[in-house]
Amino acid sequence: MLLVQGLKFKVMVIMSNKEFRVIGSGRHVRLIDNNGWEYVERVNGYRVVCMVPVTDDNHIILVEQYRVPIRRVVIELPAGLVGDIPKQENEPLAQAAQRELVEETGYEAGEMIYLTEGPPSSGLSNEIITFFLAKGLKKVGPGGGDASENISVHEVPLSEAPCWIEKMCREKNMMADPKIYLGLYFAGMRR
Repeated sequence: MLLVQGLKFKVMVIMSNKEFRVIGSGRHVRLIDNNGWEYVERVNGYRVVCMVPVTDDNHIILVEQYRVPIRRVVIELPAGLVGDIPKQENEPLAQAAQRELVEETGYEAGEMIYLTEGPPSSGLSNEIITFFLAKGLKKVGPGGGDASENISVHEVPLSEAPCWIEKMCREKNMMADPKIYLGLYFAGMRR
């Protein structure tokens, strides 16, 4: 067990002769140096859920929001952290997916179907992202995110999604998160 600025966490050392040290730590992330390899760890868990919400009339629900690290608006699939709410640290993945979907889009899913999981940036972060196909959607709220977010919601015909994304990026100087295409691929295999 390692104690850093009042936070306890377990450190798994793969090779005992390697040096592991915390370079810096903030509220949400810490920077680690493991024998010269620098990477980021989330302080409050490392799991993320990403939803591919498809309506009964074959529209995909996408979100857009300004992303500070790249200083641009990004078109994305709805996604969020797992277990980041106090006293819900062991939140099941599908439950986190449902919560984040409602929060960001205002849609509730009748069914969350596991698609795949893996590291979105294995050379930079310990984050693991799990994709769900969200089906049986019902509008239950406004969406838009929590108080710290300003999310716009788009319903796009599934068959037109790649062209729509390209047009938004070109005409509005936005960027598209490539996870959209991964989600579309796996959702297409499960539909």
